[in-house]
Amino acid sequence: MSPNPSAELLDNLITVIGQAAAVREEVRVWSMSGVERVTFPDSSTAIFKYAKKPFDSEDQALRLAHTVGVPVPQVHASAVLDGWLGMLMEDLGPSVREADDLDGVAAAVVLHGTRTAPPLPVLDRERLRMLPARALEHLGRLRKADRWQEADDVEDTLDRVGQAAEDRSAGATLAPFGWVHSEFHPTSLHIGKRGWRLLDFARAFTGPGLLDLASWHGTIEPPHPVRLRVFLEQYVTAGGEPDALAPRGGLTAENWALGWHRMWAVEWFMEQAIRWIDDPATDPAYIKVVRRHLSDVLHLLAI
Repeated sequence: MSPNPSAELLDNLITVIGQAAAVREEVRVWSMSGVERVTFPDSSTAIFKYAKKPFDSEDQALRLAHTVGVPVPQVHASAVLDGWLGMLMEDLGPSVREADDLDGVAAAVVLHGTRTAPPLPVLDRERLRMLPARALEHLGRLRKADRWQEADDVEDTLDRVGQAAEDRSAGATLAPFGWVHSEFHPTSLHIGKRGWRLLDFARAFTGPGLLDLASWHGTIEPPHPVRLRVFLEQYVTAGGEPDALAPRGGLTAENWALGWHRMWAVEWFMEQAIRWIDDPATDPAYIKVVRRHLSDVLHLLAI
């Protein structure tokens, strides 16, 4: 694994914006990315964010979002070094309060109402349908590496979901279909003195907007279709696409959204386990989460 080149990246970015030096203060740091506040000699500040693959094109997504009118933090400068992205961004300052459901609805209406951006990856019905098969490919690679040996139940469940995926993926391109933020949680919505800004666009794509709405309440607690139905109704009332409430794949909109969001998360967790994190010590935690999500998938997608 390449060493984290954040110091060199920051030096490059500071030079680009014409500053001489900066004092770094960690805000949030993990193995694949970090966020810091930097203070320059004139007491002005900026946010320094750095991340490795697959989070290394967020600067492009943020600039695209800004171009199509989504309120996002301004990117002052960005650079890539040894597979790591570094960005200097506008410092939004402290938030005045946490985002609530109505804030989430308002942000989703704006995001889903913008025109789609061609550079973003696409998750259409065909790619949605392939998620179980892709997860099985990740499982095969994990087993070749002598990992996940006690996970026959995961393989069986993915097979079952794969067999039902053709029918259950119907309606994937019903409106809202376009920008999907994909990390759409209250923590990604900054409410400041000058309004709101949407953060964390590292994994944005073009696809079913319902996946954003399904992700808002998180995946730690069990899925709550009734709660999502209320959220969808608030979204439509606030000017979101009326088809957000339409049944799809033989399911209610809320069950379809929650079920496919969990399946999307499973494929991502399994890819992380073999490709991005690739640390056998994390396997027990990943297997536990994958099992829990797959149990939800069977229930929500009525398989």
